[in-house]
Amino acid sequence: MTIMNWASLALAIIAIVTAFAGTIRWMVKHYLYELRPNGGGSLKDQVNRLERRLDEVIDMLIDHKR
Repeated sequence: MTIMNWASLALAIIAIVTAFAGTIRWMVKHYLYELRPNGGGSLKDQVNRLERRLDEVIDMLIDHKR
């Protein structure tokens, strides 16, 4: 193989690795965005609402047994 072939192979590998790393970074960024509260639409907000409702149900059950 000539120097040009090695250089093009190296550049192709670098391009593939860079594209893969960029894709992973984009995915992580968007998944982490869902874990921040944003006023009602994020996964974090939904989990917080469910926890509050569950606490209310548990309090109602405890009060009902007394």
